[in-house]
Amino acid sequence: MKEKILVTCIQLFEHKGFSETSIQDIVDSLAVTKGTFYYYFKSKEEVLMVIHRMYIDTLLEQQNKLLEDGALTNKDRLRGLVEMLVTNITPLGKSARVFHRELRHLSEDHMKEARAKRDQVRVAIEKVIVAGMENGEFRPDVKADIVTLGILGACNWSYQWFKPEGKYSDLEVSEVFIDMVCQGITPK
Repeated sequence: MKEKILVTCIQLFEHKGFSETSIQDIVDSLAVTKGTFYYYFKSKEEVLMVIHRMYIDTLLEQQNKLLEDGALTNKDRLRGLVEMLVTNITPLGKSARVFHRELRHLSEDHMKEARAKRDQVRVAIEKVIVAGMENGEFRPDVKADIVTLGILGACNWSYQWFKPEGKYSDLEVSEVFIDMVCQGITPK
């Protein structure tokens, strides 16, 4: 039942938004009582935080595997990080939309946790760029922090417009993004 509640909340939060979805909406969709909801979750915010954790923890696990692969160049790592962000839209798209759109509804304690985990993704990308600058894979004059934010902006916004059944696959979209970035930061 806990999983059904989560799936229902993801659908409702994505469709109606967190604020506009009531506990009553959730239990009505499941044809259960509020007691059932409260048996599994203390609040709607707790559900939102679980959704956040499920999404970001999946990304962090994939990111860590990628970063630990000593055979990869920094360009390969950057490509892998961009692919990771874009290709997770297909399996995790609804969670991604909720993750990005509804963050503002978290309490300060939950917000700190969410920001810390999001920062791990940002910092990893920036470190890969800096390492690539230091070993000559990327131009030495690149502003790694701004490039990182640009990458995250492009990748994180794609959950809004990317359609798995659309003209381009997620891998094709990530290739365009990485080509766009690498053309700008790779030495001539």
